[in-house]
Amino acid sequence: MLTLTNLPKESLKQRRTKSRIIQLCTRGRHFSRHQETLKVPMSLFRDNRQRLISRLRAKNEVSAAGAFVLLQGGVDVPFNDTDVNWPFRQESFFQWCFAVEEPGCYGALDLDNGLSILFVPRLPSEYAIWEGKLHTLDELKERYGVDETYYTDEIARVLKEKRARLLLTLSGRNSDSGLLTRETIFDGIDEFKVNNSILYPEICECRVIKSPEEIEVLRYVCKISSEAHKTIMRSMRPGIPEYTAESWFLNYVYSTGGCRHVSYTCICGSGHNSSILHYGHAGAPNNKVIQDGDMCLFDMGGNYCGYAADITCSFPANGKFTKDQKLIYNAVLKARNAVIAAAKPGVAWTDMHLLANRVMLTSLKEGGLLVGDVEDMMKAGLNELFQPHGLGHLLGLDVHDVGGYLSGHPERSNQAGLRKLRTARTLLAGMVLTVEPGCYFIDCLLDAALANPEQSKFLVREQLQRFRGFGGVRIEDDVLITENGVENMTDVPRTVEEIEEYMREEN
Repeated sequence: MLTLTNLPKESLKQRRTKSRIIQLCTRGRHFSRHQETLKVPMSLFRDNRQRLISRLRAKNEVSAAGAFVLLQGGVDVPFNDTDVNWPFRQESFFQWCFAVEEPGCYGALDLDNGLSILFVPRLPSEYAIWEGKLHTLDELKERYGVDETYYTDEIARVLKEKRARLLLTLSGRNSDSGLLTRETIFDGIDEFKVNNSILYPEICECRVIKSPEEIEVLRYVCKISSEAHKTIMRSMRPGIPEYTAESWFLNYVYSTGGCRHVSYTCICGSGHNSSILHYGHAGAPNNKVIQDGDMCLFDMGGNYCGYAADITCSFPANGKFTKDQKLIYNAVLKARNAVIAAAKPGVAWTDMHLLANRVMLTSLKEGGLLVGDVEDMMKAGLNELFQPHGLGHLLGLDVHDVGGYLSGHPERSNQAGLRKLRTARTLLAGMVLTVEPGCYFIDCLLDAALANPEQSKFLVREQLQRFRGFGGVRIEDDVLITENGVENMTDVPRTVEEIEEYMREEN
């Protein structure tokens, strides 16, 4: 066995070289985990700041001199009442503006001159013993590419010296979670005029349209996540626990892609579990043993420099689709293909959702599971029976990214299917969304539909009976809306033939 002490001299030299490169990567004006992972320039976040400043300068309420944006970064969150913290992830709006990796920071933007100011905690000397080097203000200024750096206990003094007349702070309700953002507070804030209504919609609109640099990061994290899914697909076999597939994903995105975090709890459903939309939570922690004949639905996405991927692959555990599995999978794939072909700037996302529903119901009718007119099925809400979630959502620094239902854009519909959509916006070039149609056989929904005369008349009861326990199929791609259509940033086998061939190949 090779150890650090008996490694060949060349290998030890290579390791030392890599170590020096890693240290330089973390100190330079870019984010990177390794020489082989993407280098994200701090200029990306400088440009984000400038986009926000330009947008706010056009607002009459902040046109006078002395207006500042003031954002508060994330803080360490203790595990219950212990001295152990949850792994830290930066607050998303702060990440978008500053990309600071440490907790407890603040950031300010001077709308008059575009100046960026980073405030960092004044750490005690013993920090160097337990946590590592105490970085100077100049080092942090260089690392994050900001104009000025101070300590957080200097916020009030610095803002007074800069004649801050108005502080724009963040306050808004997330349309997915229903939760309010945490509003900025600091010692001395009562001495300033504060407006907490202007900033939120403007910064959300900035985040909806991705810059070319942001798109490069999203392409990277989608590529790494795609490769991780492909690793699982090729390694899959009956008899392993679902959590083993989860561990393969976590290992790949971190060890190969530098993704220390994933963007949400991994979903590794097999058999009936693949019909549980948010399976994998604490009460159902991906712990079933995968059986021969099971359909696998694995929904997982890495996170790099704060940016999220969100990809779902569905495939048979044994690598060979049954007739029924092929029927359902192809119904979902046709829906996905129809959306990919039709989505472009100017198209309403609601129309894309309904298109996917129609295509899928048509396939189920052709497969003998349904009878009657597809438009009548839609009016009866049958589309929501088989796909009880929306077609997809905005994607960026959050897996369900901001901007879905902002003032001035379409509100959430009460119509069956559409009421679950996370956005109803008209597509614009530069948006990144997921396209994730699905078809599931959920007992409680099937029972309710069979008991409903308005829906049961379309259902072929004896055909549906054999799908009890089948689970579900979801196909989820991450796409960029371009000037002419879409760019699919996901790269995994998608057709039945591609999947079967890929799973047959030797490692």
